[in-house]
Amino acid sequence: MPIRHTTAADRGLKDIGWLQSHFSLSFGPYANPERAGFGLLRVFNDDFVQPGGGFGLHAHANMEIISVMLAGRMNHKDSLGYSEEVTQDWVQIMSAGSGLRHEEHNIGDEQVNFLQIWVEPKLQNITPRYQRRHFPREKRRNQLTTIVSNEEGTAHCWINQNARLSLGFFDAGQTLHYQLNPTNKCVFLFVLEGHLTANGDAVAPRESLGLWELASVDIVCSSECQFILIEVPINH
Repeated sequence: MPIRHTTAADRGLKDIGWLQSHFSLSFGPYANPERAGFGLLRVFNDDFVQPGGGFGLHAHANMEIISVMLAGRMNHKDSLGYSEEVTQDWVQIMSAGSGLRHEEHNIGDEQVNFLQIWVEPKLQNITPRYQRRHFPREKRRNQLTTIVSNEEGTAHCWINQNARLSLGFFDAGQTLHYQLNPTNKCVFLFVLEGHLTANGDAVAPRESLGLWELASVDIVCSSECQFILIEVPINH
């Protein structure tokens, strides 16, 4: 069972004033050949956007793009006609497919923090689509909640890949046995708050653990903690 542990200090950083991006995987100015993606997970950015800052209209194609809102208020506008506001505990996805354009800005008075996650698609050039779902924190206590899946449904967002993204919010002392899909064998764990151990490895806030060639992960929460699990195919 190979392991890749990245501490908060080991991540890449882009700081341009209105935006501070912490890169767990290679992205933009941060090029680390040892962290050039993880399986079909291509991008994992921990982004902080100051009031008034944002991403102007830009294009994407053939990528599954997921945003997990952790704090603040951000708008979403795209070439599909959507114009919405997302706040804490909202998750939005774009299956960029054959191509779309979008923009997002901090429209509140406080700093926005969100996770920007890109997963390579299963099928190329599909019809672009957008979706969002709300996952209130207190309704997730002491359970692992699927927020994104390759299975269509009303309880989570759907993407064009054999992948599953889950949020965990657990009290101290809680344990979790996570069974991987046999076709994946690759899971990326990122701790948002608190401390835990995963298969015996201690993981602190804003640290990640990449695990592959295994059937399951055992998580023990050393304190109240919140984390995200991303299960993706390890290769094409």
